[in-house]
Amino acid sequence: MWLIDSDAVATRITAGSDWCLTVETSDPFEGYDVAESGRVEVAPISSETPFAHHLGETVLAVSEESVPGSGRIALEITFTSGLVLCETRSGNLCISSK
Repeated sequence: MWLIDSDAVATRITAGSDWCLTVETSDPFEGYDVAESGRVEVAPISSETPFAHHLGETVLAVSEESVPGSGRIALEITFTSGLVLCETRSGNLCISSK
């Protein structure tokens, strides 16, 4: 998932191969095939995602949760109207509203 700010800087949030949460500056890329597992599609935000409710808002705070020996496992992003939690669970990126 990419968050793109008002200066067009894209920040990618994803689950890494080590099951940690990866946060990096990275331009969005095209979708790709993953053989028997299907296809990864890269598409604009949909109204079903927790970030959709905060489009255009300023990020007020960001906090992270780490596990010693493992690294970052969660990132909480605070907007004026609420929070979005990005976390890894069993190697999958999970995004929810608080």
